[in-house]
Amino acid sequence: MSVQFDDYSIEVKNALKETAVAFLEEAGGEIEAQTKRNCAVVTSRTKGSFQHMVDESNLECAIGSDYENAIWEEFGTGIYAVNGDGRQGGWTYIDELGVKHFTMGKRPKRMLFNAFQSLQAKIQQMAEERFGGL
Repeated sequence: MSVQFDDYSIEVKNALKETAVAFLEEAGGEIEAQTKRNCAVVTSRTKGSFQHMVDESNLECAIGSDYENAIWEEFGTGIYAVNGDGRQGGWTYIDELGVKHFTMGKRPKRMLFNAFQSLQAKIQQMAEERFGGL
């Protein structure tokens, strides 16, 4: 009696990777969209700067902004900085219109953090649906 072994490991790995990439793309898009909805809008530059990228080789999704103000909005500045490590005592600055201002800092909005927190259960459910059938 002979036994035949069929190796489907490559197909299985490819199916897992395709599912993972699709999941990361969907989850990243959801978090990006919610982050944009969470942004305070004055000029829309911060809101429009958020994006997500999926690294297919490492199966990772990065969501963020390359706009400097996004960091200030997320973590706050001065006496309001999330980790308490902001500049103390206040400072002055000149805005884009040339108007001088004094500030103790900017309160954090936590757009990205709050987007992830609010979508965490939904994303977990998406993962269970996508990977549950494999």
